[in-house]
Amino acid sequence: MRNILVCLPFVFSLVITGCRKPSAGDYPIQPVPFTQVQVTDSFWLPKIETNRTVTIPFAFRKSEETGRIANFAVAGKVIPGKFCSKYGYDDSDVYKIIEGAAYSLATHPDPKLEAYLDSLANLIAKAQEPDGYLYTMRTINPDSSWAKNRWERDPLGSHELYNVGHFYEAAVAHYQATGKRTLLDVAIKNANLLVNTFGPDKLHITPGHPETEIGLVKLYRATGNKKYLELARFFVDQRGKKDPGANPKYYREYILTHKPLLEQDEAVGHAVRALYLYAGATDIAAIMNDKAYLKHMDRLWEDVVYRKIYITGGVGAWPTWEAFGPAYALPNDTAYAETCAAIANVLWNQRMFLLHGDSKYIDVLERSLYNGVISGYSLDGTKFFYPNPLESDGKTPFNMGSCTRQEWFDCSCCPSNLARFIPSVPGYIYAFRKDTVYVNLFISSRATIVMGNNALVLEQETRYPWDGKVKLTLHPAPGMKTILAVRVPGWVQGKPLPGDLYSYLNSFDANTQVLINGQPAATVFSNGYMLLNYPWKDGDVAEFEFPMAVRKVIANPQVKDDSGKLAIERGPIVYCAEGADNPFSLENVSIPEDAEFEPVWKPELLKGILVLKGSAVITGRKTGTRGVQLIPYYAWSNRGCNPMKVWFMRTESQPGQ
Repeated sequence: MRNILVCLPFVFSLVITGCRKPSAGDYPIQPVPFTQVQVTDSFWLPKIETNRTVTIPFAFRKSEETGRIANFAVAGKVIPGKFCSKYGYDDSDVYKIIEGAAYSLATHPDPKLEAYLDSLANLIAKAQEPDGYLYTMRTINPDSSWAKNRWERDPLGSHELYNVGHFYEAAVAHYQATGKRTLLDVAIKNANLLVNTFGPDKLHITPGHPETEIGLVKLYRATGNKKYLELARFFVDQRGKKDPGANPKYYREYILTHKPLLEQDEAVGHAVRALYLYAGATDIAAIMNDKAYLKHMDRLWEDVVYRKIYITGGVGAWPTWEAFGPAYALPNDTAYAETCAAIANVLWNQRMFLLHGDSKYIDVLERSLYNGVISGYSLDGTKFFYPNPLESDGKTPFNMGSCTRQEWFDCSCCPSNLARFIPSVPGYIYAFRKDTVYVNLFISSRATIVMGNNALVLEQETRYPWDGKVKLTLHPAPGMKTILAVRVPGWVQGKPLPGDLYSYLNSFDANTQVLINGQPAATVFSNGYMLLNYPWKDGDVAEFEFPMAVRKVIANPQVKDDSGKLAIERGPIVYCAEGADNPFSLENVSIPEDAEFEPVWKPELLKGILVLKGSAVITGRKTGTRGVQLIPYYAWSNRGCNPMKVWFMRTESQPGQ
């Protein structure tokens, strides 16, 4: 298969005819593109490099082995055959990996990878039907029971539109990285088919799996064609208005068509679908300045964050439907917390920050990023979690038939989603509005921030998340006036997450001193940010240190599964106990409320981690105190099947020896 791909010819153009910036509104805050941020971080750079050198090639290889790529060759009549993979939405995995590869190319040129993407682009172009339709399952098997007629076979459960949403994102990323329009032309042709097919006076169909809306907005931004934005809005507005097939209520909630979005007062249904829908709706509302939708996004956000999120930033508690459960229903051993849902949580919270400029959204984003997202793949980049429970007995096959990470799945949305997400992480570090630069994440990097006719080069040095010290060196253009807005994480302010779902058991001195050029500096605090309004000159340095005490977390009493328990965290990292480090039953571990833990750097363990060493009470036939070692939650299950626990029974005080 690889030889066929590399040998296929390709045609490209470096210019999109008529490409322009959209004329409508947009978010008041803009992210600094990841292409303008060079990461030098000891925590994140190895992960980005592993993704580039291992995960992306690995995911492409798996897509070849499982027939995902061959489907395009068969649909395009390049080779004979039948639909090779298991699901119609397998096309989307290829698109997501292409998107990640394009992001990688944008910052790290690789002629071999670019040639491979050229070959894939031409296979996809050949697989597209003459009028723009793109769905390999139906093109290969037009008479199959699943895909016999376009849009007609359970359109709410079908992934025809979901697939192309991911394709639009890949096509835009590929064009922006290479200047080649092969994929963009295919995307435009397909989007024009959708515009001519769906609409108020045309076919009324609701995408069963939201993502189309996000993709259409990205295509609108790239081309300036407002019809794509309007179609995205139509798909959002269509929810709850028509339900072909008279599906039962539980299924309509699962796919989020039980009510119009503005009447959906709580987060229900499939968590990934819900958060993709919310992210797309937030995009549309921001661009169109729809105040009703903007206000409603706030309401849904509060429901998720105040009542339905795990301490790890994972969402979606119910395995049966990969769905949100009722308020405060957050079981640990059966937690689904799909990796894709954690990624979607990051995507949505970034948009909410760009809309409101409040640090609470980045607090949620950071917690999901450092715990719920990167827990989804192994440290070597080749094994993955689909669900991310907060407790395991080391035997139950919770991960699609396995008690540990797996290389691939029949439905591999999570591995391919990680492949595209990890290279985009630098784009979440900084943002700007007018004369204000936001420092949202603490990641060693060098960013070029273009603001109007001026540019600020900002260098960041830190060992975060292991250390709270951060040093910022500024290189502004001459005469440039800049307000530096540095986020003070919620965990520094005494809140694990916004709302009262979780709280800290112990208090500590959260004073954060700021130095400018070595001298104490006064700051103004607003919306969770320290505002440094200073006449910056080239080479000026701002330094601050966030105190990183070990914190004990308790849950709202309404979370019955965490009643009488505590969890441990330090900085943005949630910790867990794993059987590999603790040779006793984790079920019998109880941690005293006044227990102390010592942070110890272990460079040789799990690619280098900070462990927490302390004492716990072990109950059973021989009750007593034993040493316990905790590791970051994201690093568990890199040593095979092992028991693991995040929430521990708590006792009021340390017993005598």
